[in-house]
Amino acid sequence: MILSSGRLREEVKEELKARFPVEEFRFYNKMKEAEVDLDQAEILISYGEDLTDELVAKAKSLKWIMVISAGLDKMPFKALQKKDILITNARGIHKTPMAEYTISMMLQVSRRAKELMDNQKQHKWDRKVPMTEISGQTIGILGTGAIGSEVARLAKAFNMETIGFNRSGGSVPNFDAIVDQEGINKLYEESDFIVNVLPSTPLTEGFIGAEAFARMKSSAVLINIGRGTTIVESELIEALRDKKILHAALDVFEKEPLSEESPLWDMDNVTVTPHLSGISPQYQERAIEIFSDNLKLYRSHKLSEMINIIPYDRGY
Repeated sequence: MILSSGRLREEVKEELKARFPVEEFRFYNKMKEAEVDLDQAEILISYGEDLTDELVAKAKSLKWIMVISAGLDKMPFKALQKKDILITNARGIHKTPMAEYTISMMLQVSRRAKELMDNQKQHKWDRKVPMTEISGQTIGILGTGAIGSEVARLAKAFNMETIGFNRSGGSVPNFDAIVDQEGINKLYEESDFIVNVLPSTPLTEGFIGAEAFARMKSSAVLINIGRGTTIVESELIEALRDKKILHAALDVFEKEPLSEESPLWDMDNVTVTPHLSGISPQYQERAIEIFSDNLKLYRSHKLSEMINIIPYDRGY
């Protein structure tokens, strides 16, 4: 039996049932409702934020979890590993909306959109607002997976130089240079735009802090679409106040929702968005497409050919 604890649209449910008529599906909108069938489920479709050690213990028949998101930082990996439960996710489906968000933020800052909108509200005609181009500038991307690579591909369309960071330092298409941990200062020092796409892991917690901000250009723009815990928020606020960087466009934060008392809301050199860079009307269809392809392989006992299998030790 295939159990879904994720709120799926009716047309997505009907599509799944039509594609796999021999499968038994049970759809719920949240885990509190789905828990009644959890002990019978062989496969679970989840957004990855509703599982606990206790629920994993109840899932006596569970063999595979499909997480229809990319983020896995709330998954109980130790409990899942003990039961050897296969985990796959929807890595790659966010690349289009998140890359478009990134480009839009770069253009928003370079074309001074916030100032122009303020001027419009005040009926103020000011042709001296300084306009700049992103063409010919350098973008540094922390994380060269599906999202980072798509950002780099779009950046090349704007004739930008692209520097990527990954753990191996191995080359990736659409990047002019790749650095590893030892060479990361090159990325900080040379980039006009720095895009953080890092996941939340023990290795990335507090990855970007005062030392990194000190190396960045005073004209640099930081865009965070990864995870809020990868940046030391207090040190970012200090860097912005001291004008060590020009601007920060932030879609994720250490704690969400962002506290109403946070100074980030009212800083002129900050753009705050409420963790929506990955939202797209095509989101569920893309995630279920990955699930459908993997389900065919799973039923054919071709587990090694399934995509987006998550290693327990990495957690992403």
